[in-house]
Amino acid sequence: MKWSWERFLEALLERAPLALLIHLRMVLVALAIAIIISVPIGILLTRPRLKWLGVIILNILNLMQTFPGLAIVALSMPILGMGFKPAVFALTIQGLLPIARNTIAGLYGVDPDVMEAARGMGMSRRKVLYEVEMPLAMPVILAGIRTSAVYVVSVGTLAAYIGGGGLGDLIVAGLNMFWPDFIFVGAGLGALLAIFFDRVLGLVEKKFTPLGYSTE
Repeated sequence: MKWSWERFLEALLERAPLALLIHLRMVLVALAIAIIISVPIGILLTRPRLKWLGVIILNILNLMQTFPGLAIVALSMPILGMGFKPAVFALTIQGLLPIARNTIAGLYGVDPDVMEAARGMGMSRRKVLYEVEMPLAMPVILAGIRTSAVYVVSVGTLAAYIGGGGLGDLIVAGLNMFWPDFIFVGAGLGALLAIFFDRVLGLVEKKFTPLGYSTE
């Protein structure tokens, strides 16, 4: 493998902008779907009637999480074909567990005395959930979203193997052609994107964390 500054500049200035845009769109769509699925699941599994399902669902999600990212990507291809859709499906699967687990942990962590006081003030169960439990659990839920986002960004580089595009295209091209410059640009931008998501969501998490509470 020989380094070439010309190829490095080509990868960084010509190939990387579009690849980064595709990767970002893929991650945002997958993360949004994972949030839409996981948060309601987490809420339902903390309700009295469905608590018994919590262990079962979490075990299923844990099992899904043990699958290597490349295996999930490969398994989605026969079902959804090649391209953006199977890539988003695979990334969504990978992003479900941290959000669902933290939603459950956050809601279970709310002080029962606080909820009892809210009910004593005449608040309905729905109001207690949306006006008391969710705001208090939000820092923990956001910590789960933060973890999920970093993981999805990292696994997203594998989407190139099924035509999903993104920064993985640069890495795959570098591996196939023995171009270290392409690999460096693809992997480096992937790492920077993961750090960016972690920092931004960390700031959001701090904003929603009440004084005296911390998820770290």
